[in-house]
Amino acid sequence: MRRLVAIVLAASVTAAPASRSAEAPLVVYAAGSLTGALADIARHYTEDTGQPVRIVNGPAGLLRERIEKGEPVDVYVSANMAHPERLADEGKATRPVVFARNALCVQVLPSSRITRANLLDQLLAPGVRIGTSTPGADPGGDYAWAFFAKAGTVRPGARTALEARARKLVGGPVAPVIPGNGNAVRYFLEHHEVDAFIGYCSSHDATPDPSLRKVEVPADLAVPVDYGMSVILRDADPARLARAYGFALYAMTPEAQSRLPAYGFRAVGATSH
Repeated sequence: MRRLVAIVLAASVTAAPASRSAEAPLVVYAAGSLTGALADIARHYTEDTGQPVRIVNGPAGLLRERIEKGEPVDVYVSANMAHPERLADEGKATRPVVFARNALCVQVLPSSRITRANLLDQLLAPGVRIGTSTPGADPGGDYAWAFFAKAGTVRPGARTALEARARKLVGGPVAPVIPGNGNAVRYFLEHHEVDAFIGYCSSHDATPDPSLRKVEVPADLAVPVDYGMSVILRDADPARLARAYGFALYAMTPEAQSRLPAYGFRAVGATSH
């Protein structure tokens, strides 16, 4: 909350009247898992303010590297707190605020026998193959490896066994090539490349995909999944910087936060998923 207050105070001293005339869009780099939810929020922001927003989605670690190389970005939203904290340490961004919360789910085909109660037993069953995102490049991969580590604390040997059968299929520097540019996780499951995929409980669309089933990991194996948002501090005119603060503040309003649950996220003020 102190960080949010800091952003509010900064906005109050830098804000300038926003023009509703044709303006260059604000550029927001955001985690790929936010594709649907943030587009929804940005669309309503533009309707309310007249200010256009261009969102670039991708693995948050790779987006952070692009910001560090100087790409012109106004707001950054990561699927973790570590990446925006690093930008803040480098003097490139404000200290992040928690924008949204998520949870880890195991994605499987509807025919799978995995349930929340038998999840760890099923993942450790002989021959089961597990897909993950890429640690380092994508926080989704980091969370999967954190889940493996936690499994090792409740079942001796589980961490080593899970890591040994995990395949880093998405979220790396090179996107997987799949026919039709569809849902990569669904493709790998339907083509039996893996039997389960460790990912987020959120979705790109407000309507759940009936061809996939998501099983949230049980409480004793859960890891916190917080999304951090920062305003990028770059050489830009004061009015543009004020617009960046304005968008970040709008994203924290009750109206904007109320759009998150439809996509499987938890609003910051909510107490449970």
